[in-house]
Amino acid sequence: MSKDKPVENETGKTGTDFMHGLAIDAVIFGFHDHQLKVLLMRYNRTGVVALPGGFIHKTEHLNDAANRIVSERTGLNDIYLEQFYVFGDYGRSDPQPMKDVLTANNIKHDDNHWLLQRFISIGYYALVDFTKVVPRPDTIFDSCDWYDLTNIPRLMQDHNSIIQKALVSLRADLDNKLIAFNLMQEEFTLGDLQILYETILDKKLLRPAFQRKMLSLGILERVAKKWTGAAHKAPYLYRFSKNL
Repeated sequence: MSKDKPVENETGKTGTDFMHGLAIDAVIFGFHDHQLKVLLMRYNRTGVVALPGGFIHKTEHLNDAANRIVSERTGLNDIYLEQFYVFGDYGRSDPQPMKDVLTANNIKHDDNHWLLQRFISIGYYALVDFTKVVPRPDTIFDSCDWYDLTNIPRLMQDHNSIIQKALVSLRADLDNKLIAFNLMQEEFTLGDLQILYETILDKKLLRPAFQRKMLSLGILERVAKKWTGAAHKAPYLYRFSKNL
């Protein structure tokens, strides 16, 4: 739901314009300077905290819906979203948090309200530099903030599990989908790249083995100059191959 549409369009009793029983939840990871965070929303007038999520219009492509939902919920645009899993366990849907949201916002409802029924959720994740984006919460949220992965509160439904699954997927995709590489400067050292990998993987990597692995992927080109910092032995600069 966009800022120029009334909230009732989505929270209305029948949800006429939306696919019933199907939702999208987005895990937006933020990386910067050895830190990995996740973007979470707090619903208006409640203590309910959740991932940015929403519902699919009946006439909308799935990926278009994911981008629209992230834009409307968080104000973030033009970020790459990767679909990673479908969450459909029978026990994942607890109507109580949404009842609390509807009640706190004076939205009339009964147990047959479409938002209180069982939903299967399609998970997407993204990775951004959290210093270069300014999240802006949708009108149904009090806040939209970055949380350290070690300090995530109890979230609605199975959103804590969704984050863990997204993190597993992000780590698995580091090499084969090059998801994290958009965070690097145009030219960088292998040490810079190793910091990114270590932060996401949450473990130290042996430098020689890491460098051999990165160079064997065939995705890097060495620049004809070295880094000009204060290191005793200036490392080479690299950039991603133009053939990617």
